[in-house]
Amino acid sequence: MTVTADFTLPAALEAPAPPENRGLPRDGVRMLVSRAATGTIAHHRFTDLPGLLLPGDLLVVNTSRTLPAAVPVDRDLTVHFSTGLPDGSWLVEPRVPAGISSKPHGAATPPEVIDLPGGARLTMTGQASVRLWRARLSTAVVPYLLRHGEPIRYSYATGRWPLEAYQTVFGRWPGSAEMPSAARPFTPAIVTELAARAVTIAPITLHCGVSSLESDEDPYPEQYDVPPATARLVNLTRQSGGRVIAAGTTVVRALETAAGLARPAGPAGPRVEAKAGWTSHVVTPETGLRVVDGLLTGLHEPRSTHLWMLAAFHGKDLLRECYDEALANGYLWHEFGDVHLLLP
Repeated sequence: MTVTADFTLPAALEAPAPPENRGLPRDGVRMLVSRAATGTIAHHRFTDLPGLLLPGDLLVVNTSRTLPAAVPVDRDLTVHFSTGLPDGSWLVEPRVPAGISSKPHGAATPPEVIDLPGGARLTMTGQASVRLWRARLSTAVVPYLLRHGEPIRYSYATGRWPLEAYQTVFGRWPGSAEMPSAARPFTPAIVTELAARAVTIAPITLHCGVSSLESDEDPYPEQYDVPPATARLVNLTRQSGGRVIAAGTTVVRALETAAGLARPAGPAGPRVEAKAGWTSHVVTPETGLRVVDGLLTGLHEPRSTHLWMLAAFHGKDLLRECYDEALANGYLWHEFGDVHLLLP
């Protein structure tokens, strides 16, 4: 896969804390807005979102709720639980504690059996990628994490923010190792205004794994669910000439998976069917987009695989212009940072 965007991210542009701790409301973050049809780029606040979408648009959101997926073991080891697999095992990432966060474990092989707090035992069953291992926990994973885990934090974080800081207003079903952060700026007031402007909101669920897998590392399967009502709304929106806008790359992955599995396209083009399971689908400029027209997302790290998806919406040249503009204007990266709205 060709790298879409390679740039240097200054440490000063890594959001170190939630906007609420920087004197802003959740919905007070900045929003870069780019349009594929005109190649234009504009600067907004997130509160402008309802006025930028159109009556009849469908906004699809992710209802996954963030887990406290980091389990401190001892002074030399922390385990990040990434994602559950169909056979009941989990992908996990062993890491080395470093202050309030952690750093990659490196080339060292973790113990075959790790004794975790609360008497649980984690059995490593094989290496899945450069950082991830397959493992089995001696007890049910989600209840265990809710009792013994803490939110995943990285080195740019300046504080131990509570789990609620890592949730979105749409979160209902615990399962994400890291927050589906594109939807973090939404507030009840923004949702109300969208409804008043005849923008429909529909849910999917996709449980996010660890997002620390950057620098051209291939994405791994993630569990998703596109419910029947959402599939119908996507198809009706497309038939009526409305636009399907995804709130997050996770939503794009789920909807494009469900469209790829659907029956042959009808008169209105590709259709989405209700589907659930694990998806390995990677959206790139080569695969293209079948049913999603626009995307609200965060700002992604250099050489991130998420940038392949963004290039499918905008092409590499416009995407590079967007990132040059974000860097030049001091936009903030990561889960507590600013957002980017990519419109057709």
